Amino acid sequence: MATEPTIAVLSAPVNVAPGARQTWAVRLFAAIPDYWALTKPEVNFLILITTFAGFYLGYPTSVNGFSFALLIRTLLGTLLVASGTAALNQFIERRFDAQMRRTARRPLAAGKLNPAGALCFGILLSATGAFYLAVAVNRLASLLAVLTWASYLFIYTPLKRKTPFCVLIGAFPGAMPPLIGWAAARGRLDPEACVLFAMVFLWQFPHFMAIAWMYREDYSQAGYLVLPNADRREPFVFWQSFAVSLLLIPLSLIPAIAGESGLVYLAGALISGVIFCYYGARFAFCRSNAAARQLLSASIVYLPAVFILLMLDKTR
Repeated sequence: MATEPTIAVLSAPVNVAPGARQTWAVRLFAAIPDYWALTKPEVNFLILITTFAGFYLGYPTSVNGFSFALLIRTLLGTLLVASGTAALNQFIERRFDAQMRRTARRPLAAGKLNPAGALCFGILLSATGAFYLAVAVNRLASLLAVLTWASYLFIYTPLKRKTPFCVLIGAFPGAMPPLIGWAAARGRLDPEACVLFAMVFLWQFPHFMAIAWMYREDYSQAGYLVLPNADRREPFVFWQSFAVSLLLIPLSLIPAIAGESGLVYLAGALISGVIFCYYGARFAFCRSNAAARQLLSASIVYLPAVFILLMLDKTR
């Protein structure tokens, strides 16, 4: 068990050799980077940006002064739940991660961590984050975080080995962070929040399609059905990369049309959308690893850029 070294130290006689305690401490300290990797910090960065955007855009202008304290509590609680979800996801998929080159070096897949310890770590982070959101923010934000956690781990994760349309299901929990932020700021969800949700929802299709194409051999070797058979692959890639990125352009302009943002956002969203669509179209028609890599890079830049522009040019 993962707790055995701790129990041994606590129950040891007072004259235990200092070297033994030092060895345990060194091992604990050495495991910190691996536990940190379990939380997928690179993914959490985008989650925090979209949560922050939802909070900032949803915060009532009628309230005097912006509540930075509430914002920090919201981001902290969301980060804890997201980190716990990432750890539990790696616990569930550790055997399959070990079969893929892109994930074989993850802590659990590489055997660097005890699975029981990772399981406890993920549960602790998730439960702490959900409880903290309920107590320090509001129950709606906590409920949305719990729904995100449950749907990602128990619906989307197993579907990846059953159907290529798993990304459609996974896009729902993936688009929840701006709703969590909005609910934290207002205590309710409004139509404007649904627009943010829809933007993140659609963005995930070309983003994930680029990843699925680049690592299609890895996914296939591990039994993940993220791409259909060859005869259906071309239209599948076309719709999920080019068609969806094209649809994102008019959707991203809704805040400006509704008067919630100004001309700066309108111009920026339009230009960003066209560029993103260009890379989506290029990948859809070329279907090469180079085009997929460019689409992935464009997707990582697009979403934060649009949300930052929307926050900077907020009019009400």
